[in-house]
Amino acid sequence: MKGILGRKIGMTQLFTVEGVSIPVSVIEVPENIVTKILTKEKDNYEAIQLGVFDKKQSTHKKPELGHFAKADTKPKKFVREFRDFPGLKLGQTINVSIFSAGEFVDVIGTSKGKGFAGPIKRHNQAIGPRSHGGGGGSKPIRQTGSLGDISGNKVVKGMTMPGRLGHSRVTKQSLEIVKVDQENNLLIVKGSIPGPKKSFVMIRTAIKKSTSKTPINLFEVSPKDQELKHE
Repeated sequence: MKGILGRKIGMTQLFTVEGVSIPVSVIEVPENIVTKILTKEKDNYEAIQLGVFDKKQSTHKKPELGHFAKADTKPKKFVREFRDFPGLKLGQTINVSIFSAGEFVDVIGTSKGKGFAGPIKRHNQAIGPRSHGGGGGSKPIRQTGSLGDISGNKVVKGMTMPGRLGHSRVTKQSLEIVKVDQENNLLIVKGSIPGPKKSFVMIRTAIKKSTSKTPINLFEVSPKDQELKHE
């Protein structure tokens, strides 16, 4: 299994040679550095730790400096572990070239925080009747209709109620890689990914799907076409 760290830039659309538009997410993937190698003998499991994006010098802490000095690098903003990723050494760097167009990946990020929300928005519950006395008491409009059977004498675990919505770990599975731009360190995947712009994400080989047999054939604008457009 392969994996790398990046940052969400935003969404746009690309076109195939047939003229079909494809909604895509653009992910910035600079060089990742291996900051730690975890072994079964020492850590009870095997994994590698990757880091990306240098932290400001004013935010450096002594334990961080010692940890990242072993990999001969500066402290990083975003650090995560990947299991089943053998063949890498401490201090080695990897880039977006480990993936290719047509592969499927899982993208893991933190969803947008929505704050405190009611059960209608948070759990997609139905709105109550707006006539015949609706709006309070036994016929609420945007409230939880019932907390359960009276004989239970308690609110059962898992009851859908108001609370904080969003800002949780979300995994979007089996997203197809549309394009890999090594020159600009960009990874373009089909569909949306979790989180706001500039949020950090993990990208790993898809668990449920393998490589596509026919990568998407994109319409490319040649330099000559760009010159004609500016004229």
